[in-house]
Amino acid sequence: MYEYLSGSFVNKAPTHVVIDVRGIGYFVHISLNTFTDIKDRDSGTLYISFQVREDAHTLYGFATEQERQLFENLISVSGIGPGTGRMILSSLSVEEVQSAIVTGNVAVLKSIKGIGPKTAQRVILELQDKLSKLSGGVAGSVGPGVNTALEEAATALVLLGFSKNQVDKCLGNIVKDSPGLNVEGLIKESLKRL
Repeated sequence: MYEYLSGSFVNKAPTHVVIDVRGIGYFVHISLNTFTDIKDRDSGTLYISFQVREDAHTLYGFATEQERQLFENLISVSGIGPGTGRMILSSLSVEEVQSAIVTGNVAVLKSIKGIGPKTAQRVILELQDKLSKLSGGVAGSVGPGVNTALEEAATALVLLGFSKNQVDKCLGNIVKDSPGLNVEGLIKESLKRL
């Protein structure tokens, strides 16, 4: 329903921000990573994940699309709610969380408050393949810019009508052959191969 909110940061705290969008104040829950990104700014854009429960309609905001996507992947796992997802993204960077999941590092995930060994194993089991495909199987060794470029290229190719599995496989092969490509390069090379 909400893609992003752009406006003035009226009230900022490590756990939330009130963002004024043309006279309407939205209370948005944020992670510590997002707070670090926005704490010195008076205005900006937050990418939104809108969560609806019986007793609450809640906005979660993220400084990057990559962080929002990881949050949504995390809360898709049984036993991980929005609060725990936000705690994970407040404890570790996006790259650290992705790397821990892809490499199967239970100890790193267990170190986060509220995550026990069974939950850590469930997160790895349910998200390892998804995140490996998204990053071409090399999430631990590529920089954050590459993961973002891969996500943007994958989204664009799916919108062009290619299947998600086909796109993930193709992008994985391209990253292995040419690891430094930007979004445009990844899309052009994919169109040659698909």
